[in-house]
Amino acid sequence: MGPSNEDHFIGLRCAAGVFLPLFFLLILDRLDLAIFAVFGAFVNVYGRVPRHLERLLAQLKTGALFWILILVAWFASSYWIEHGTQRGLWTVVALTSVVAGVCSWITSILRVRPGGSLFHIFAFAAIASVPSLPSLAESMFTTTGTIMFAIFVGLAGRLFPSRRTEWQVSPVKPFTTKLHKAFIIESSLYFAAAALAGSAATLLSPLLNMSHNYWAMVAAVVPLVGKTMRHRIARGVHRILGTFVGLGLMAIVVALNPSPVVAILIIGLMQFMAEMFIARNYFFAQIFVTPLAVVGTGLASGSTSGLVYDRFMETVIGAVVGIGMMLIGNQIRKRLSTD
Repeated sequence: MGPSNEDHFIGLRCAAGVFLPLFFLLILDRLDLAIFAVFGAFVNVYGRVPRHLERLLAQLKTGALFWILILVAWFASSYWIEHGTQRGLWTVVALTSVVAGVCSWITSILRVRPGGSLFHIFAFAAIASVPSLPSLAESMFTTTGTIMFAIFVGLAGRLFPSRRTEWQVSPVKPFTTKLHKAFIIESSLYFAAAALAGSAATLLSPLLNMSHNYWAMVAAVVPLVGKTMRHRIARGVHRILGTFVGLGLMAIVVALNPSPVVAILIIGLMQFMAEMFIARNYFFAQIFVTPLAVVGTGLASGSTSGLVYDRFMETVIGAVVGIGMMLIGNQIRKRLSTD
């Protein structure tokens, strides 16, 4: 367990950033728009930056990327994907794999943290997989409002003189050809891991009776994040074990069949707890990420025991693929470093 670095502040910002937009939608009786608030609120996760100006720049960059991504996902669901067919499933895998590679490269270029495209994969595939979405105007208005609120929450500390930081940014590592080459290799690994995991989950779906192949794609890119091979393997194992324990918590939530108000409270609480542990121990974070993901995506339609089963099976498939891809990537890096 790593040391706490005022994680409760980022936890509170992330919890408020998702709870309040969802509560507002509940008051309006528009939980059909919840998925756009949930994924627009991902911008809060990129606020783990000490200085307010750096946090503002990071959230502006990630907010713009998520806005474009969600817009493309809306068009993909509405016009490009044949829902309820095998062709539609494979289209989701293909498009999400492209998102995995492209967004990994973009986040590297933008120098934002967390790196990689895990959140982008989840957001795009979850929205693109919904067969019937609200209108484009309503969907993007919800997304825009949630992103703007996330940026406001990120800067709210400046209202208190004791919390204000210097209005400046830290120098970043110079952009070099070698660094760009590393970005391209990393994004290629993200593309391959997502494509292989999504393909495996889609092929095994009839046999294992699964229906959320993108969860395998999300799990597959987890081991690609880390400074060392040991750290990356640990993240993959933590993903499986944390998901397994988290599903026990999720099963309790499903059994209780909470009202929408309680479900939104659970989402806020799980978001807070996930951010409390995500930088300290990935296993403990996953315990709370699992019910957060399942309740968040099932808020409008309801959560069932089938979601619990899908989450575990596809997490195992994805994590195994991701660890294998991580080992391959490590060998590629070694060969390039000796050339």
